[in-house]
Amino acid sequence: MVQQLNQFIQRYMPILTPLSLVIGVILEQIGSHFLFLVPILFAVMTFISSLSLKFRDIKVFKMYPKTILFVIAFLHILMPLWAYIIAELIFDDYLLTIGFILSVAVPTGVTSVIWVTISKGNLPLCLAIILIDTLLAPILMPLLLHIVVGETIHIETAALIIDLILMIVLPSFIGMFVNEWTKGELQKRYNQPFALISKLCLFGIIMINSSAIAPYVKNINAELALVIGTVLFVAVSGYFLALALGKLFLKSKADQATFIFNGGMRNIAVGVVIATTYFPSKVAMPVVFGMLFQQVLASIFFKITRT
Repeated sequence: MVQQLNQFIQRYMPILTPLSLVIGVILEQIGSHFLFLVPILFAVMTFISSLSLKFRDIKVFKMYPKTILFVIAFLHILMPLWAYIIAELIFDDYLLTIGFILSVAVPTGVTSVIWVTISKGNLPLCLAIILIDTLLAPILMPLLLHIVVGETIHIETAALIIDLILMIVLPSFIGMFVNEWTKGELQKRYNQPFALISKLCLFGIIMINSSAIAPYVKNINAELALVIGTVLFVAVSGYFLALALGKLFLKSKADQATFIFNGGMRNIAVGVVIATTYFPSKVAMPVVFGMLFQQVLASIFFKITRT
């Protein structure tokens, strides 16, 4: 039953994700009362995702230091700069600019493991990138946000760092410790239930946080359509940049595939939490809509890498 439900959700993720957003907008008054649950749900997701990681994954850095630093620079320098340029050219709204930067400045997505695996990429490298990038999040994200918006909006940097540690770093360490302690047996035995819980947590985060952007989404207009279109453009261009740079600088096809999915996918849920917690609700618009295209684009670029 659990496996069938999990497979059903996995198959219809491209439909269920926007549906969760719509439900959250419709139930705006209810969702706003459950905002306190979002960091908890995210911490649970992070813990479950980290059950596949091991402390020795950090040691892979010694094997691929330049590649890992290259990916991190792409994630936290090149893509935020690109998103900033696009947002500034298209919109005259600093809140949306912040949202676009935040949508690409978050750590790489843990689900990239799935696509790296099926595309026969470098899995040890992928896991090392995810782990190192996740652990650096409390440093890189506040620093980038302070540089970009520090003079425009007051950011409680200390509180942001603490939240990132509680939502990402601490659950990651606990998950890795449990994985080491059980020698991976816990993840193997309860893989399907954990995967189901993780997906339900993601839907919960989307629905609850969608209540924050409900006032903007309910009024369907040209700006809303332009935001969604720009989110799609930034996401697609990010994948194409990763594809081009990977072929240009990385010799191994396995490393290229790893770079494409680590560079293209994001842990957008953490961006939604940060956007709704520390900024005006409009900032969350580009971040939330970024969830709509992740899996679809990953499947498209998987096919591209196979040609």
